[in-house]
Amino acid sequence: MEKKNLFKWKQYQPDIILLTVRWYLRYNLSFRDVVEMMEERGLSIAHTTIMRWVHQYGPELDERVRRHLKLTNDSWRVDETYVKVKGQWMYLYRAVDSEGNTIDFYLNKTRDHKAAKRFFKKALRSFHVSKPRVITVDKNPAYPMAIEELKKEKKMPVGTQIRQVKYLNNIVEQDHRFIKKRVRSMLGLKSFRTATSIICGVEAMHMIKKGQLISRDKSAQNQVEFIHELFEIAT
Repeated sequence: MEKKNLFKWKQYQPDIILLTVRWYLRYNLSFRDVVEMMEERGLSIAHTTIMRWVHQYGPELDERVRRHLKLTNDSWRVDETYVKVKGQWMYLYRAVDSEGNTIDFYLNKTRDHKAAKRFFKKALRSFHVSKPRVITVDKNPAYPMAIEELKKEKKMPVGTQIRQVKYLNNIVEQDHRFIKKRVRSMLGLKSFRTATSIICGVEAMHMIKKGQLISRDKSAQNQVEFIHELFEIAT
């Protein structure tokens, strides 16, 4: 089966496209900031073009990076934070392990046990995630309800413990800060679909930055080389 060429018919070289996408997802920049930075390099690229690239390649980066992540441990810390999309607050469910490594994330319009259940199911499908021995949550009653349903459906280990201890969740609350800070400088997310695409890319870059890759150090140059390898382009 022939591999899909993700850069076919693009006006710019793949390394230029990935450079703009990587900068936008990693640093507190607007699309127009990236336009100015590319102008300094002699390239005139419309901010709408960079925006389309981010929407296309952000989710692709998230999907490709997952097979290269270290295994998380079995102590999950789960919490949700708020993200404004088209003027409305939505809920970004996130989980890290006890060492701060990202387990998974899930954007949803509502905050209820159905959304929590979908988030847990997504997390349990991730390649790099250990089945939970213990899950630490806040006082949100939706979490225990979702966990119990998953246990009954045999989609989560029956012996998984639930802890509702707020101070133990400081690690995930601290980890929210990077995502919140990044989203704040984007000057507004315009739709649920584009918000999901951008958050996928931001979270993927955050995992790379935190050193979650197997057998890679955290240097910026190594991160660039790794992303180029993921997309099968020459460094």
